[in-house]
Amino acid sequence: MITKADKNVVRKKRHAHVRRTITGTAERPRLNVFRSNKHIYAQVINDVTGVTIASADSLDKELKLDNGGNKEAAQKIGEAVAKRALEQGVETVVFDRGGYLYHGRVQELADAAREAGLKF
Repeated sequence: MITKADKNVVRKKRHAHVRRTITGTAERPRLNVFRSNKHIYAQVINDVTGVTIASADSLDKELKLDNGGNKEAAQKIGEAVAKRALEQGVETVVFDRGGYLYHGRVQELADAAREAGLKF
């Protein structure tokens, strides 16, 4: 019997493959994206020290999102994480799409972060 691999297992394998080459440093931290069906999360991480510099997600009370699983929410998260990273002095990042396709909510988040001032 042929069984189909779980989508999340395949995504994690793809993410691990990318993470072998991408690391966040103090000069250029990693902008990591995680998306679920209902929410989307973004973090700016320095992998050398293991410190999260800035983060934003669709559960933030100050963003007041009704639905965290759509493109509009992803845009607001991208703007928020870029604003918080710029406040911490981070201008350039390495984009880590987390094994997801660069399409839909992940692309909207990245485009909004670029427009808000992050360079990647």
